[in-house]
Amino acid sequence: MRLCGPGIWDWPEDRENALDVLTRAVEVGVNFIDTADAYGPEVNERQIAQALHPYAEGLVIATKGGLTRPGPGVWERDARPERLRRCCDESLQRLRIDHIDLYQLHAPDTAVPLAEQMGALKDLQDSGKIRFIGVSNFTLEQVREAQLGADIVSVQNPYNVGNRHGNEELLKACENDAIAFIPYFPLDGGDLGTVTALEPIARAHGATTWQVALAWLLHRSPVMLPIPGTSSVAHLEENVAAASLKLSKEEYAALDALA
Repeated sequence: MRLCGPGIWDWPEDRENALDVLTRAVEVGVNFIDTADAYGPEVNERQIAQALHPYAEGLVIATKGGLTRPGPGVWERDARPERLRRCCDESLQRLRIDHIDLYQLHAPDTAVPLAEQMGALKDLQDSGKIRFIGVSNFTLEQVREAQLGADIVSVQNPYNVGNRHGNEELLKACENDAIAFIPYFPLDGGDLGTVTALEPIARAHGATTWQVALAWLLHRSPVMLPIPGTSSVAHLEENVAAASLKLSKEEYAALDALA
């Protein structure tokens, strides 16, 4: 998402840097990349294919469909079954693959019965175009309804140490059902710098506040799969290094209490 232009629109000014970030991500061990047809729109999927195809064994490319982009910074919903099928086909072409490992409904479209939206994804799964189905921007109630029509393996919602966005109950449900929870805005778009409780912990470990926030997420739940975005190779490497950061029980508890 961060590899597109301003407003998540069009190509970035430095196209080569975006490709370098993707290439370096795989080099340092990242094996899950989350994208969407709406990022650009279409730009991010094309970047991924340009930088990484043919894909390394074990690399999972997850994408999403169901949103439209009238302009920079504007996001609207359109998850009609016929459109979801078209979006999936177009993502397959842009990513240069014959099936998508994880295809996510970007957001529920309230103008279309949810059963029809999930039915379209189930049809795509049955036809072999997608392997697993995920959802994004769903409430717990919507997840339960979606599960009536398909096997849901992941939920992608906003969540970070400074703001849980009301998703604690949903996270617990994901743990109970062995569903991956993919927190977007894991660094709150950079605004975690205002969470002062992170600062002394970061100093104690010789780390950055962002690394502490990611380390907390990784410890928070066994189903947690953070997806920090960046347009910088240096920040990418900093984010990945957070996986080796271990906090004390007291430090984790202090961050838990920020909810």
